[in-house]
Amino acid sequence: MNTYNIGVISGDGIGPEVISEGLKVLQAVASLEGFKYELVEYPYSGEYYLRSKELLPDRVIDEWRGLDAILLGAIGHPDVEPGLVERSVILGLRFGLDLYINLRPIKLYSPHLCPIKDKGVEEIDFVVVRENTEGLYSQIGGIHKKGTPDEVATVTGVYTYKGVERVIRYAYELASSRPRAQEGARRLTLVDKANAVRPQDIWTRIFAQVGEDFPGVEQDHAYVDACTMWMVKNPEWFDVIVTTNLFGDIITDLGAILQGGMGVAASGNIHPGKTSMFEPIHGSAPKYAGKNVASPIGAILAVSMMLDYLGEQNGAERIEQSVTRLLSSGEIPSLDAKSGISTSQMGDKVLEKILDTS
Repeated sequence: MNTYNIGVISGDGIGPEVISEGLKVLQAVASLEGFKYELVEYPYSGEYYLRSKELLPDRVIDEWRGLDAILLGAIGHPDVEPGLVERSVILGLRFGLDLYINLRPIKLYSPHLCPIKDKGVEEIDFVVVRENTEGLYSQIGGIHKKGTPDEVATVTGVYTYKGVERVIRYAYELASSRPRAQEGARRLTLVDKANAVRPQDIWTRIFAQVGEDFPGVEQDHAYVDACTMWMVKNPEWFDVIVTTNLFGDIITDLGAILQGGMGVAASGNIHPGKTSMFEPIHGSAPKYAGKNVASPIGAILAVSMMLDYLGEQNGAERIEQSVTRLLSSGEIPSLDAKSGISTSQMGDKVLEKILDTS
């Protein structure tokens, strides 16, 4: 029987509420599939910082390396300097564990959730592979003469051969294993802005170079501004997208809206073969904290992604299929705080679907 050590950072705002529902589903699936897990809970959050004035210590990053996976709720507190704790925890995870892949499935589970006219589940089913440790998020830069008329702010984006090559290779491998339902072709789209930001030509060249190892994958390209347009106009064109850290951050939020909103979107922060982190992509939404109205579906699907990564594919499929049945039936009219269904009720509904299939 497999046993997994899973770190849990419930975080701030709605984080603890949605993570609670995700863990409820995890417990049921573990019982059905016959695996065990141990939870290791960590307090690091904006609320914890206000009490302790402690940010994430380096020793904890070393401890995380001994876990199998980490489940994160959301970080961000209105009474803490914006980004302070987020950089400590989220970038601590990404950089400390070298989680160089941010994996974002963009999948529509029911037409009634999509804001685009005449687009259904067949048209919206693709994956964004975002480089997760370089680019403009490398934290190189600063502010000089802050608060004066001579203030200067600088930031340096970094793209290394190693960093670009490994994320592009991962994306090709993913595309080669994902036959497109509509056309039977495998397609990988590189999204950059190399026409205006010439250093991004490193992406263009490595994309072509690595592509020689994957003759079965069709190579496609779009500048990021055109990509956002096509995501709305013709989302069916996309199968797998690979892109930079900043552009991936932006287009995946657009993708979340295509699939029904931030409440359904989940992501994996992955270093293949090593400890990786999984989370819903929404923020802490402090105005909804404690009101039991936030959608936990993103957190529940993050659990599904985590199980798939750990090799528990049957458990992962149980969760996703249950969510699919629940959403496609229309039992949940929306995935925002105005759905009329509480956080705990949504978790219970997913649990009921899972038990129905057992």
